[in-house]
Amino acid sequence: MPKRSAAIAAVLALAAGLAACATATPYQPNLPGQQTSGGYSEMRLEQNRFRVNFAGNSLTSRETVEGYLLFRAAELTVQNGYDWFSIVDRHTDRNARTYVEPDPFYRPWYGPSYGFWRPSWRYYGRGFGWRTWDPFWGDPFWADRVDVRTVERFEASAEIVMGRGPKPADDTRAFDARAVIDNLRPRIQYPTPR
Repeated sequence: MPKRSAAIAAVLALAAGLAACATATPYQPNLPGQQTSGGYSEMRLEQNRFRVNFAGNSLTSRETVEGYLLFRAAELTVQNGYDWFSIVDRHTDRNARTYVEPDPFYRPWYGPSYGFWRPSWRYYGRGFGWRTWDPFWGDPFWADRVDVRTVERFEASAEIVMGRGPKPADDTRAFDARAVIDNLRPRIQYPTPR
């Protein structure tokens, strides 16, 4: 029974570790060593001016990153005793990397027991004449055995100016901080406790 309990505990620990790797960035401060990478950060530029950032991992959509940025700007506004904020400057950066990896199970060489023999054959291509195929030079019948995937990460930043009283009616970049918090709070995913 103790071996079975240890095996179950190991499987549960492995599953929890994999689940932590496969989650989008929650709404959290961006600190090193967190369970899930990314989060928000800010820097005070003047008394009522901040630069706010939110970085997501590869599972966090652009919409989520930009929503969390607005939520953090609204929270920061209320925490500092202001009522509204205006976005002076805003950017969303997209970092995309494409990985091309060979299929790990595709082995065109058959090893020393075959004298390093590999399959090859000739075929007649209309307009091309006789041609030769072998796995070393690629496959004309099927796609090359590769896995191509693109991984995207988004990071949004904004410079905000905060104010007191009613928000300016003529400023289309101004937001009522409490209204933003109330409207976005149902969409916010907080980190799960460890």
